[in-house]
Amino acid sequence: MQVNPNIFREYDIRGVVKEDLPPDVVVLIGKGIGTFLKRKGVSRLTVGRDGRLSSERIASNLKDGLVSTGLNVTDVGLCPTPVLYFSVPHLSVQAGIMITGSHNPPEFNGIKTALGKAAVFGPQIQEIRALIERGDFEKSSPPPVKSYNILDPYVEHLSHNLKLDRAVRVGMDCGNGTGGLVAPKIFRAIGATVYDLFSEVDGRFPNHHPDPTVEKNLADLKKVVADRGLEVGVGFDGDADRLGTIDQNGKVIWGDQLMILFARSILKKSPGATVIADVKCSENLFSDVRKHGGKAIMYKTGHANIKNKLWEENAPLAGEMSGHLFFADRYFGFDDGIYAAARLVEIVSQLDHPISEELADLPPTFNTPEIRVDCPDEEKFKLVDRVKAQFKKKGYETIDIDGVRVKFKDGWGLARASNTQPTLVLRFESNSQVGLSQIEGEFREVLGREGFTLGAASGH
Repeated sequence: MQVNPNIFREYDIRGVVKEDLPPDVVVLIGKGIGTFLKRKGVSRLTVGRDGRLSSERIASNLKDGLVSTGLNVTDVGLCPTPVLYFSVPHLSVQAGIMITGSHNPPEFNGIKTALGKAAVFGPQIQEIRALIERGDFEKSSPPPVKSYNILDPYVEHLSHNLKLDRAVRVGMDCGNGTGGLVAPKIFRAIGATVYDLFSEVDGRFPNHHPDPTVEKNLADLKKVVADRGLEVGVGFDGDADRLGTIDQNGKVIWGDQLMILFARSILKKSPGATVIADVKCSENLFSDVRKHGGKAIMYKTGHANIKNKLWEENAPLAGEMSGHLFFADRYFGFDDGIYAAARLVEIVSQLDHPISEELADLPPTFNTPEIRVDCPDEEKFKLVDRVKAQFKKKGYETIDIDGVRVKFKDGWGLARASNTQPTLVLRFESNSQVGLSQIEGEFREVLGREGFTLGAASGH
């Protein structure tokens, strides 16, 4: 059978459902993942799914493939991705698999695997692909699939782990994703006053696209925060592993700004702690961590990269510009948008002033959002290498942990190849609007020499 090799991505197995994930292909994927896990010593695992219309069918096909290899599967049903991660330590199993399309359009879906505390990604996913292509599968009489209600233990754990100093008035947009199954309940249990939107799970996403890090998707949240005079607004993506936030004025608190709030809170009680953030984050974050006595590490973009680095460095906190936030402080170390949102509301409950004032002492910055330019997969890494070489030749200091981040006297610019799409990703930041234009201009010139032109970019 022909399985599209392009569905085996850097962090998951993902494609268009009708074309790439028909039942017989998903069964083969189950056999491939099952064989891979069994040969790593796994005997028991959990399987969960998001609310997409195709997820239940894909989960069923996948379980058929998994049990054919002799693995013992516990189905934890419809849940957010962080709840599937939670099921692994809670049920003392060795691995977990989530069926989720995350924040992709409804016609997509995917399969994400966790092995213990680490993500299965990169070469391991290619190893699974090779097993499928060879038909090299473990075979055993299939054990029966068990079912377990994981939602109640998760709600109970977070409700006991978190504590507000006072009631906080919170706007919450669950985006018709699976976060709506648990998030409003948890926030009310810890004493927040919650005005929630779109908490009904609907895989068609009828109200807006479920990506809360894109500002236009926060329009409904901004309205409820303004109309009700709320203190903070939080929004989740389709599987609730990422967080988007606005302050009491409706201004977005971006991922790196959230990290500053969390880092300051943790460093008060854990002086010298390590904080890890991806290369797209503002220089303000790295400087602020150092200013408050912490060790700041810049690392590769990608939730799997950041999660594995958190364990390697024994860090209490890690995160990405994209809203993936990881707490090993008081928690399990996986990315959980719901838990991160509750930690933010904890901080708000300790303040005697609006959340916006907490970041007022940061130096002003002018930056672009991510600029994404189409670039063929076979070209994108070579292009970034050529860009890096040009900037080094010009004498600039560069960081090449992931693509190239070029330091300028008043800011920085980044060019990196996306690990998930045929795309070049750029971002620029400066302490002035003039500086931002100059940095962007330098990158445009270098890329122009390579035959690349960028569309207009807007700062925020």
